[in-house]
Amino acid sequence: MSIESRPVTPRAPRTDAQRNRDRVLEAAAQAVAEQGTLASLREIARRAGVGLGTLYRHFPNRDALLEALLHQRFAHLAQRADALAGTAPPERALAEWVYEFTLGAGAYQGLPATLMATLNDPESPLHADCLTMRQAGGRLLEAAQASGGIRPDVAPLDLFALANALSWIADQAPTLTERREHLFRLVMDGLKPPSDQG
Repeated sequence: MSIESRPVTPRAPRTDAQRNRDRVLEAAAQAVAEQGTLASLREIARRAGVGLGTLYRHFPNRDALLEALLHQRFAHLAQRADALAGTAPPERALAEWVYEFTLGAGAYQGLPATLMATLNDPESPLHADCLTMRQAGGRLLEAAQASGGIRPDVAPLDLFALANALSWIADQAPTLTERREHLFRLVMDGLKPPSDQG
């Protein structure tokens, strides 16, 4: 086979480049959790120990960085749902997963409209990631309902709406942050069948 006809295989990212990308994502996740989606990109680069140019090489704009963070978050939540389904009783698995969901959801309040549009675009990879995560959570809900621990009229949409509302409340009213766990328990108690309440 001549050199010209050899198939070209894409090169894997260099180890140091991949390490820099991972450090930027880690620093960005912390900064967004603390400061919201408008966290300073310069500060993120500083925390990651890289130059601003390196950050922009991996993520050409803020939306690209937020999209990567969301992809990471959705993939993690889908994997957590599957792991919990195999290791915990259904109701506890659902409660642990929803609690983790609420902790992460609050960090991404105020996503730019362009990114929200991407989430709602069925052709977007991010839409597919979000759907996979929601389906994984939905399976936990179905298992908890089948075991009798969650009322049967709760739809996955109800669950995500309540979890997002809980995150939003804590984000909008910092005085309620310390009561997050109590509010979470109230929500989960409300999901139980009437005979289990009180």
